[in-house]
Amino acid sequence: MSDPSKPDAPTPQVNAAILRDIGLFGGLDEATLGLLATELPVERVPVATKVVAEGDPAREMFVVVSGELEVLKRSPTGGEVRVAMLGPGDWFGEMSIVDVQPRSATVRSLAPSLLLRMSAEHVDQLLYRRDLKAYSLLVMNIARELSRRLRVMDGILSQFVGSLTDQHKPGT
Repeated sequence: MSDPSKPDAPTPQVNAAILRDIGLFGGLDEATLGLLATELPVERVPVATKVVAEGDPAREMFVVVSGELEVLKRSPTGGEVRVAMLGPGDWFGEMSIVDVQPRSATVRSLAPSLLLRMSAEHVDQLLYRRDLKAYSLLVMNIARELSRRLRVMDGILSQFVGSLTDQHKPGT
């Protein structure tokens, strides 16, 4: 694979073997992985590039093939707070495949990155209309990741509320 930090280099191709190692595509057969590898657009993203912005319309998700990105949320005071880091094998923007709400966060590259872009149309044309089992597996993989993230946030929220409650107990 060529170096994503060189902007003049040709965009590297993604193949089924690369997709096989990404949890989003877990359980998909070789033919489907091959189809996705050839049909989904690959994007080279230079360092410090805003890939998506919080509040913007959401129409596609992205899979990190290489590189490093940060997920940022707007704070009540207008600043940005880093809420997650992403690397190879991670994905973001999957809520746009499930609902039609605006982007819930900003994602910016911290290193030259290579991303696979998948729209709701891609999911419909390449999976749903072609192979319901593959479509179901992809949706279940998205649901599992959303569930995992919700559990992590529940834990963080519980710790935060617990520490606030402890700080404001009478007699402390």
